[in-house]
Amino acid sequence: MSIDVLNLSKQFGTFTALHDVSLQVHSGELLALLGPSGSGKTTLLRVIAGLETADSGQVLFHGEDATDQHVRERQVGFVFQHYALFRNMTIFENVAFGLRVRPKAFRPSNDEIRDRVMKLLHLVQLDWLADRYPHQLSGGQRQRIALARALAVEPKVLLLDEPFGALDAKVRKELRSWLRRLHDDMHITSVFVTHDQEEALEVADRVVVMNEGRIEQIGTPDEVYEQPASPFVYEFLGNVNLFHSRLHRGRAWIGDIELDAPEHAEAEEQAAVAYVRPHEIEVERTANGAAAMSALVVHILTVGPIVRLELVRKNDVDITPIQVELNKERFRELQLVKGDEVFITPRRLDVFPSRKAHVDVQSQIL
Repeated sequence: MSIDVLNLSKQFGTFTALHDVSLQVHSGELLALLGPSGSGKTTLLRVIAGLETADSGQVLFHGEDATDQHVRERQVGFVFQHYALFRNMTIFENVAFGLRVRPKAFRPSNDEIRDRVMKLLHLVQLDWLADRYPHQLSGGQRQRIALARALAVEPKVLLLDEPFGALDAKVRKELRSWLRRLHDDMHITSVFVTHDQEEALEVADRVVVMNEGRIEQIGTPDEVYEQPASPFVYEFLGNVNLFHSRLHRGRAWIGDIELDAPEHAEAEEQAAVAYVRPHEIEVERTANGAAAMSALVVHILTVGPIVRLELVRKNDVDITPIQVELNKERFRELQLVKGDEVFITPRRLDVFPSRKAHVDVQSQIL
């Protein structure tokens, strides 16, 4: 079941939640809507579900206009952040609920309901809890039951609104791996909302990055992380260092460091902002005759296999620290301690002309 969203706009009073949003969800795809609070991702999900009505635009399911269809007619399964399980019902009855409330002409027999519910509980690996009540389950178990209930009515589309948002970090990580495996088994067209970048990049086939009611970029997890289309996407997806830069005909300068910028081959001399990921910075003990920036180590933090350095320019300690990430092997080779002088060079960067950059973000000045 494919989904086409065509030129959707939605306002709540003077607040624009969606501004001319268009996208396509491929049949059998797991798509993530990713963005900060207020970016429009949950509104978009609710419009697709039929829980909200757009001011303009269309929603098509498999090429058929569903814009004016009631939520019951769209055959979607919806999983909320806070489970929404019935506390007075057993786990079995929670999952069976959507089947039991169907009109009599379409309601399965009791035996069919039992078979379907038990198969789903087995699918989510909780069939042994069928007679328990929600309060007797952990948060992760309750969310899996909520997913089983959504699947019980055999939806054509599965929609999930921050399904793991109420869970702790360890359970979130376990459940998102489980969701990915479940989706690979079922191949149901699914759209999930999250503000967790790692969650979206790990689970989704494609990621839609949203900001202020607009789509900033659509792509695979690798595409949106490795080839950000805008300064916003760069800043939102992981840590990044910002440097004042200059552009001229396919070349970029950060201080005395000159680098290729082929995507700006036609650019005349202009100010720019260079974006560099912490792991894309080379650290050396000496300059070795190459153009590099001198900096001092002000903080060292080991996080598992990664060592994070905070550096500041020598004689310029008020500048926002430059973040660098090294693996432990490289860190041991360098034998760094707090106060050491190092020389750094970006291995890779992306440059955006200043008029397109978020200049309100603190940047490094070289």
